[in-house]
Amino acid sequence: MNLLAIERDAIVGNEFIENFDFAEVEEFIKNASANLFISHKFKNSNEILVQPRGGFPTYDKVFELYEEFEKVKVDVLPLTIDSNTRLNDYESARKMLKLSEESEMDMLNGYPLINHGYRTTRRMITHFDTPVSLRHGTPDARLLVEVALASGIFEIEGGPISYLLPYSKNFPLDKAFLYWKYVEKVCAKYSKLNLPINRESFGPLSATLQPPAIVLVIQILEMLLSLEEGVKSFSVSFSQTGSMNQDIVSSNVIKKLSRFYADKFGHDDATINLVYHQWMGAFPRDKNFSESLINTSTVIASIVGADKIITKTRDEAFGIPTKEANALTVANTKYTLKILKGIPKISDEEEEENLTNEVNEILEAVFNDKADTLWRKIFNSIKKGYIDIPFSPHIINNNEVITIRDKNFNIRILEKGKLPISKKSFDYEKSKIKLDKDRTVVDQIIDGIGIML
Repeated sequence: MNLLAIERDAIVGNEFIENFDFAEVEEFIKNASANLFISHKFKNSNEILVQPRGGFPTYDKVFELYEEFEKVKVDVLPLTIDSNTRLNDYESARKMLKLSEESEMDMLNGYPLINHGYRTTRRMITHFDTPVSLRHGTPDARLLVEVALASGIFEIEGGPISYLLPYSKNFPLDKAFLYWKYVEKVCAKYSKLNLPINRESFGPLSATLQPPAIVLVIQILEMLLSLEEGVKSFSVSFSQTGSMNQDIVSSNVIKKLSRFYADKFGHDDATINLVYHQWMGAFPRDKNFSESLINTSTVIASIVGADKIITKTRDEAFGIPTKEANALTVANTKYTLKILKGIPKISDEEEEENLTNEVNEILEAVFNDKADTLWRKIFNSIKKGYIDIPFSPHIINNNEVITIRDKNFNIRILEKGKLPISKKSFDYEKSKIKLDKDRTVVDQIIDGIGIML
């Protein structure tokens, strides 16, 4: 028995898991419907796939949510995990699930997959025969991913950087890298039985004035960490920035560079897809404005040629949306995409050159670190501040990079901290910034955060 097998036995030996049967799970995945694999849907669709967000604590409510999505011909179903499970607190999740079932009130903000178990959840997944994406935000997702895959969920979002630095304050970064290495190995192992399991990085990060260079660097690095363990289907992603031009530039650069670095590191057989998140910042309270924002996001997704768009709802400013509001967004988004045909490719050569240079400069510094493995190089680079996520709560993040919007709403680097970008690149960023001398920088940053309000 190899080390991974020993570790897997220990992981599923959790007291909250009842009789995890690896042989049965392998047989299920080997014979699973192709329709459950988003990698299959990516390959065989000429349209942008539409995926909403959504999750409830009880089985029945998630089933009803999926029925609502089925009516509007959703392409990818979401399964959002509750925050107790994200923190590996399965005991609290069990108690809150019991209360939710008894009172019909939602005592959790998502689906406690561990407590429901894979046998129960699989009945729902196979019933709808549609790809399901696991959305969770968990630094240690080893058990969660084992149960998800056994349930028939063949797209796993997240990574050791994108699911740690924007979410956690104290969770050890080195452990996160090792725990996600486990996830990649298991996804790669199961991919050999049928169609590829798709891994997807989380591009929005802290969803607050994220400079495209940092977003793209993290997407490429999490992609490489996944591919080096044998994953063959990977999705890079980013969210609407507030500038249509910057979104177009980001998409052109990430498509080019993700393919370049995948090939450079010997992964030319891997498929790479692009995911676009509708606006992840604060939503307006006027629902008509929210719908306008969502429609604008959809237009941009079409322009950038995304393979998948992840939607928001007109109720975003008011809490967790109803299943009806969620389905309405899916229907409207699909309608908007249907009428957006033949959009020409758009580019901004000057902006693309600068962004490409910044990403390459940061990646060069990461790859030149003296550590002997890629994850250690990245770990060291984060400690050095070469990768620095604005507004991250994590203690290891340097938090020296300050960003601000220019007059065209592009996100610019005002203070670069220890980012290893060249003087030429930084001078370009600064040349686009015109500060209002009558207002504080902090006030101007706050304006940039609340741009859609």
